Parts: sequence; C-alpha cells; structure tokens
Amino acid sequence: MSELRYTLVANATLLQEIKKSRFIAHAAHVSTPDAALAFLEQIRASDATHHCWAYRVGQQYRFNDDGEPSGTAGKPILAAIDGQQLDDVVVVIIRYFGGIKLGAGGLMRAYGGCAAECLRLAPKTAIVDKIEVMISCDFHALALIQSRLREMQVETFAEDFGSDGVRLHLQLPSERLDAVRNLLSDITRGRGTLRQL
Repeated sequence: MSELRYTLVANATLLQEIKKSRFIAHAAHVSTPDAALAFLEQIRASDATHHCWAYRVGQQYRFNDDGEPSGTAGKPILAAIDGQQLDDVVVVIIRYFGGIKLGAGGLMRAYGGCAAECLRLAPKTAIVDKIEVMISCDFHALALIQSRLREMQVETFAEDFGSDGVRLHLQLPSERLDAVRNLLSDITRGRGTLRQL
C-alpha cells in the first residue's frame, strides 16, 4: 500500500517576523503546475523584496529562490511540503527585508520554518486514489447493486441499458475495488462482470 498523502482544503497564510524581516507564507491547493504559477502571480506584492516558492503536483515539482542565495529558500519550502506528505500544494513566501542579513543557514531556517508552520496550521484532507470500472449485470440485480454501491460511496457516471442487461460506469476509491468485485459476484451469483478502465 502506498504512503498516505494529504492536500489542503483551504488556503492558509502565516506571518512571521525574523530579525526585522517579515515573512508571509501563502499556501494553497493546486491541481496543475500552471495553477501553482497562477497562484504565485495572484498574490505577488509589487513592494516585496522576494517571492520564494515551491510546489508539488504528483511527481512534478519546482522551486525558486527569487534572488536569495541558491538553495536557501525554494528547497526548504519544498522540504516542508514533502515533510508533511502533502501533494497538489503550492507555498509562496513573500519577504520584506528588514535590514539585517540572516546568512545562508538563517535563511534556510526562516523559509523552511515559516512554510512548515503555515502548512501545519492549514486544514488538510487525505488524498484518495480513485479508479474507474465498468460493471455488467442482469436487470433484476440492478436495484440491489445500486443500493449497495451508494453505501460504499461509489459514484455512477453512466448507465447503459442493452438487450442483455445493464452496464454501469463507476468511479470508486481504489481500495474498494475488491469489495465491489465481491459484491457484484455475490449479488449476480458470478454472472456479473467487472472491468477496470
């Protein structure tokens, strides 16, 4: 079984002042890399010193130090995202320089810590991997199958009625595939079929 992953259910913001510099973290759920970059543009502040950011969308990720020394901002932000098993998330930290230099280690702690705290406080939900299947059954089994599928939180996309029975196009959590297969077999006495799409 794969490691459980989480995403944000609402945007989050956190302000921290570190040695007179203000760090404002903005975190959001995004479904594509383009959406992450659009979020960055949406919150960009023209008077800010830096806009450092990172996102992870599945296997795709990027980060940017936006003028801070290489590796001191974007990477720690991405590490905060990954450290909390988050996916489909972007974090942008806007910095207003306060006149005191933090050094490379101080910057890494500031950006990473601000991102981690913002994400820790953000409302999250587990990501449920879903799959699509097509099941076929006789007409007489349809009502009972539909009733049980609703109880299992299975979503029906389409129903196709033919002369030989019914085909249902379903979406379900991948962990429920065996339960749906067993349900179909029990109700139809082995005559129903299930095909993963």
